[in-house]
Amino acid sequence: MKRKINAIWNGDGSTGSGYLTAQSGAFNKMPYTFKTRFENDEGLLGTNPEELIAAAHAGCFNMKLSFVLNEAGFNPEELNTDATLIFEDGKIISIELDLKAKIPNISQDKFNELAEDAKLNCPVSGVLNCDIILSPTLL
Repeated sequence: MKRKINAIWNGDGSTGSGYLTAQSGAFNKMPYTFKTRFENDEGLLGTNPEELIAAAHAGCFNMKLSFVLNEAGFNPEELNTDATLIFEDGKIISIELDLKAKIPNISQDKFNELAEDAKLNCPVSGVLNCDIILSPTLL
């Protein structure tokens, strides 16, 4: 499998701007700037690379956990994961995965074990050079 994103940047680092386009069409010319990356904590002005990494991680983790659960004989009703990426001093230092799950007929211990397995074996987790902190909650 190959996936392609096109990134265009015009201008210098602090006053320039750019946009991202996905091969799939999921987003087309999505804007990003210095301000959307470093000065917009509310996240309302556009995206940034860190937000996209967090999105990729949460989505990949949920899908991996679904497969792990299926292989163990469980069928999740819902996996809801918030991924919070922490960026400090020019480096991604951690991603916190806050998982809330509805899974019939599973014990808390088994759920924790399988969620940890998914965290360790999610393809996106494997490429990240940061701490990954999982907080699983069974609803």
